[in-house]
Amino acid sequence: MRIKDGFELREICGEFVILSHGVDNIDFSKLISLNETAAHMWKSVVDKDFDNAMLADALCEAYEVDRETAEQDVARVVSQWKEIGLIE
Repeated sequence: MRIKDGFELREICGEFVILSHGVDNIDFSKLISLNETAAHMWKSVVDKDFDNAMLADALCEAYEVDRETAEQDVARVVSQWKEIGLIE
């Protein structure tokens, strides 16, 4: 998997949001916001090919979380990212 070109993570007033660049990516009907954990996952794979295991590794290294919980969280977030078209 890979984050699609044209999307960028920004921190605005303490909130993490995904901004899109280019006409093809713009959908003003939804604001894409990420919590701190999802933002950490995003930052760990920007401009890289990745899989769920890499994201789970990033969570386990950054937070006090067991592997099973990290894998469940990653699966949920990746599913959401795919659904809204952030990754390919």
